[in-house]
Amino acid sequence: MSEEAGVMLVVYDDPSDQRSFSLDDTSSSEESLDETRLSLETTNDVIPYIGKRFATHDAAYEYYSEFAKQCGFSIRRHRTEGKDGVGKGLTRRYFVCHRAGNTPSKTSNESKPQRNRKSSRCGCQAYMRISKTTELGASEWRVTGFANHHNHELLEPNQVRFLPAYRTISESDKSRILMFAKTGISVQQMMRLMELEKCVEPGYLPFTEKDVRNLLQSFRKLDPEEESIDLLRMCRNIKEKDPNFKFEYTIDSKNRLENIAWSYASSVQSYEIFGDAVVFDTTHRLTAFDMPLGIWVGINNYGMPCFFGCVLLREESVRSFSWALKAFLGFMYGKAPRTILTDQNLFLKEAISGEMPTTKHALCVWMIVAKFPSWFNAVLGERYNEWKSEFYRIYNLESIEDFELGWRDLVNSFGLHSNRHIVNLYGLRSLWALPFLRSHFFAGMATIGQSKSINAFIQRFLSAQTRLAHFIEQVAVAVDFKDQAGEQQTMQQNLQNICLKTGAPMESHAASVLTPYAFSKLQEQLVLAAHYASFQMDDGFLVRHHTKGDGGRKVYWVPREGIISCGCHHFEFSGTLCRHALRVLSTGNCFQIPDRYLPVRWRRISMPSAKLLHSFPSDHAERIQLLQSMVSTLVTESSKSRERLDIATEQVSILLSQIREQPVSLQSTRDITPKNRNI
Repeated sequence: MSEEAGVMLVVYDDPSDQRSFSLDDTSSSEESLDETRLSLETTNDVIPYIGKRFATHDAAYEYYSEFAKQCGFSIRRHRTEGKDGVGKGLTRRYFVCHRAGNTPSKTSNESKPQRNRKSSRCGCQAYMRISKTTELGASEWRVTGFANHHNHELLEPNQVRFLPAYRTISESDKSRILMFAKTGISVQQMMRLMELEKCVEPGYLPFTEKDVRNLLQSFRKLDPEEESIDLLRMCRNIKEKDPNFKFEYTIDSKNRLENIAWSYASSVQSYEIFGDAVVFDTTHRLTAFDMPLGIWVGINNYGMPCFFGCVLLREESVRSFSWALKAFLGFMYGKAPRTILTDQNLFLKEAISGEMPTTKHALCVWMIVAKFPSWFNAVLGERYNEWKSEFYRIYNLESIEDFELGWRDLVNSFGLHSNRHIVNLYGLRSLWALPFLRSHFFAGMATIGQSKSINAFIQRFLSAQTRLAHFIEQVAVAVDFKDQAGEQQTMQQNLQNICLKTGAPMESHAASVLTPYAFSKLQEQLVLAAHYASFQMDDGFLVRHHTKGDGGRKVYWVPREGIISCGCHHFEFSGTLCRHALRVLSTGNCFQIPDRYLPVRWRRISMPSAKLLHSFPSDHAERIQLLQSMVSTLVTESSKSRERLDIATEQVSILLSQIREQPVSLQSTRDITPKNRNI
């Protein structure tokens, strides 16, 4: 049988292409030598042309793929053709646009869940055909057909890189990612580190976070059931050693661990005073187990993050988040925070409205800003940093009217009217922009400046290596480390000399009551207050900057009741009085800040814990001062009810008996006597 009479074998790389895509076979005939020479002489080598030669069909594929990337599309192998007979093999190959063909309808199978994904195929006819030729015993591949007409829009260079065909992770990058995973850092951190290492802009790596997660998932060989058993065993062991350790969990219908949440006794104590404003960070996942992770964090009276609780969930859903919030409230004896900051998650938003109806829900601005590079870097190009600075300025404005005007100018200036992220941000502005939130207390956590310390604190919990059960231990170590570091900083701040800047009696009074962190915030307002003038009116005071001829803030003051309020809502937002109110108090001959405007959560009273006592210096005077603070707190809390008073009386009696049983050596008396003489 002659070669011409041989049967042509056709193989499709994608079986669905057999029915959904066809090429005009009349165009597949070999061109004449003259036509080939003409093409070679008149065509740029970057663009495929009839007659272009390749040593292998893989080389042809790589060449066409690079051309497609520059044009704004990707390609795939369509079909191969070959003749039967010994030694014939492949003789023709087709490469087509990734949007070639039409996806055939699938027969539904009720027993098997279907993924509702929209196909990108639209019947595009762009292609390149290569044929195998043999001359003088050497074989090569030549382009025998080419069409570059697309029935769809081609992507811009900053968009085409996101096509699956061009999202690749090299072997060296894979090794780097796996090394990062062993250190326990998050996928977001991995991406940022590799961007810095490769000196590329955020969002310009040849792969996405999803690709990294898929890679890590492919290397996981853990048994989920075994991990769950170890995790529960770990929690029960901790509970046996520490009865005040709290944890809750759920089991699914197959008797597998579904969700688990936990907290520590020290966290519950911290929450009692500092749980008025809480961040619930759900943006991380455990790299080793691919479980959504939620961490409750607050800010203590020294401006340092404090841990409240953790939760691991099987999935992100309204049901899961509702369970997590219920468990957290159970740990905290039903006390809900006044405000809670979260990521932009619709499931979580719905769960909070159901489980914490009296809590003000807002969005963490730093979690929003973290997404800006992927949202706007490619869109704005060189103007990205300029836009980001303007966003910060508008975010920090005081009035809603100024925000609305500023936002409109921002959108007009940068031409972002149709940008979906801008539209979405504006629709949610009442949940993240400060002008809409200033009447609610956030302990400073709604500001971008506080994000660094909170993020650094949360990263300590993300260093769990490979086993899920080890994560419980890692959190405990991080919390203990935080306590020790925080207590040391607390001690140093208590002992440092505070510099008074105004000489006003109110300043020295505040310095003796507030922690150095809280005092520094109030001192900023005291210094600014000197630049403002106050004018008494029938219904209060008007306070404005001395250089302004109009405008200002309205301040209401009732001296007899010790009540003062300002229209800027600075006290409601931060817990410290504003410059406007301080100016009115100063002109009204008030030498001390009213007690109600020095909140307990910002005072020097430390958390009554055994660890705190051990971490303080051996100085006798400092220990007595600490003990006095603890006793004062004990009396205040115990006197609130008869039940509390009974418990306190019983426990103090036991403690006093134990103390009296401790011997007092002569050497100990000598050690403390010289120090006592100077008290």
